[in-house]
Amino acid sequence: MHPCFFGYGSLVNRDTHVYENAHRARLKGWRRAWVKTEGRDLAYLSVLPDAHTTIEGLIAEVPGGDWAALDAREHGYARLLSGSAVETDLDPRPDVSHYSVPPQTHVTTGPHGILLSYLDVVVQGYLREFGAAGVSRFFDTTDGWHTPVRNDRAAPHYPRAQRLSTQETALVDQHLALRGTPVTSL
Repeated sequence: MHPCFFGYGSLVNRDTHVYENAHRARLKGWRRAWVKTEGRDLAYLSVLPDAHTTIEGLIAEVPGGDWAALDAREHGYARLLSGSAVETDLDPRPDVSHYSVPPQTHVTTGPHGILLSYLDVVVQGYLREFGAAGVSRFFDTTDGWHTPVRNDRAAPHYPRAQRLSTQETALVDQHLALRGTPVTSL
């Protein structure tokens, strides 16, 4: 088996990529967070070490072991070896890496927002893979919900935006409302 990546955001939505042989997995010791970086007006979903948290996601093979295309898709992130932190039923256990925005690039000031079209894609993926309970776990194991969400549903800015059903959009909106996340127009 070729090396694999662990996806915990849009890569959980199989409609956003062509990576074959994707499998559900968990990453121990990491927690998702919306992070802000210098020179960008959007917050990015990343992972930070957290010994008490395990997150769900997908692992998939990197075709031919060639990381260049995936590294390009995940620009601004560092690729880290996941090692034994990944829990999977695959045997033999593949080598797995995950991506994280380097902490030294995080900033706490300036206007930043989360694209709703991106969040919609992520939630759609979690709903398909892990059900409504998995969506709840996604929100519960992600920090930074105070970051304003920019409503671009009418004209998505996210390049891999997907069409959501009425029920899917209602689920996203419900979780944002539960957390008091501000939603603003673009």
